[in-house]
Amino acid sequence: MARIEFDEYKNKLNDLKPALAELKQSLNVEAASRELERLHAMASADGFWDDPAKSQKIVQQTKQLENKCGSYERMCTDWDDLMTICEMAMEEDDDSMFDELKAGFERLQGEMESARLETLLSGEYDANNALVSFHAGAGGTEAQDWCEMLYRMITRWAERHGFTYKIMDYLEGDEAGLKSADIVIEGPNAYGFLKSESGVHRLVRISPFDASGRRHTSFSAVEVIPEIDDNVEVDIRPEDIEMQVYRSSGAGGQHINKTSSAVRLIHKPTGIVVACQQERSQFQNREVCMRMLRSKLVEIKEREHLEKISDIKGDQKKIEWGSQIRSYVFMPYTLAKDTRTGYESTNISAVMDGGLDGFINAYLTCLATGNWATKS
Repeated sequence: MARIEFDEYKNKLNDLKPALAELKQSLNVEAASRELERLHAMASADGFWDDPAKSQKIVQQTKQLENKCGSYERMCTDWDDLMTICEMAMEEDDDSMFDELKAGFERLQGEMESARLETLLSGEYDANNALVSFHAGAGGTEAQDWCEMLYRMITRWAERHGFTYKIMDYLEGDEAGLKSADIVIEGPNAYGFLKSESGVHRLVRISPFDASGRRHTSFSAVEVIPEIDDNVEVDIRPEDIEMQVYRSSGAGGQHINKTSSAVRLIHKPTGIVVACQQERSQFQNREVCMRMLRSKLVEIKEREHLEKISDIKGDQKKIEWGSQIRSYVFMPYTLAKDTRTGYESTNISAVMDGGLDGFINAYLTCLATGNWATKS
């Protein structure tokens, strides 16, 4: 193997050095280290566990800062190790380390890109868990099948990135797919990453439910909101809430279809509906519903820059042509294209299997720069 290939990677590593220095500033590593020292001192003080709620918050904050500082330190160490491999291989004319160098460089690039994206997550609720709702549009079985495909796409993305998710509510389709579902995706920055998926998604394909083999266009909506901390005060009047109870259905535990423990809450002034069938008791499901309702109201209030919750009008976007954020074409060609960012992928199978990172990266970059594509 020619010495020149190692020399090329040495140049690539030198090109990465300024980006690594920029990351240190963007991640505010020095301030994070100082804050870690302060939190460690608090954790070692007498009586730290006397207030469990406060101590748990500090432990969680400590873990996040340790992850941030540790991640940056690992990237610096990896850079040093890769540079050492380059220099040793060139000095000793040793080709055996090239595969290790190549794999290590690609891994470092990926880690730096992930870290760069985290610097774009500066929203107030970006670090929170994500409440994700799926709603099939008009079109019966075809739209319900598409809704289930979106559900699988996003849950696969969550699994691939180490997030966990819990089903809050799941309403199966009449023949196939699902009519609606609510899940909570838990993990650091879950909302910050997944907010890019909120909107109407359009599918074009030959329908497997059409005996004539005609091409169909279907729509389904995904709603993503941050799970709001219980400390955030929200004024919800009891008389504004209509509560319905029903028997659980779909994927669930042993209580499914045996008792009317599932709860649906309707916020009458806005028309917002939340439901939960995950917990064992009606009381627990109602508590979860209230948390979901609070989160939705706070998110809408913040997004629409409203003074108070009562200013929310409850206008809903129709799940139809012209309101989509992304189109997925299965036939006559394969393409997934985001109408907001212009980002596209022809590997539709990978996208539907949870390969959303390119779309998420493009969205966060546009959000930070303001350089949006013209809607098609």
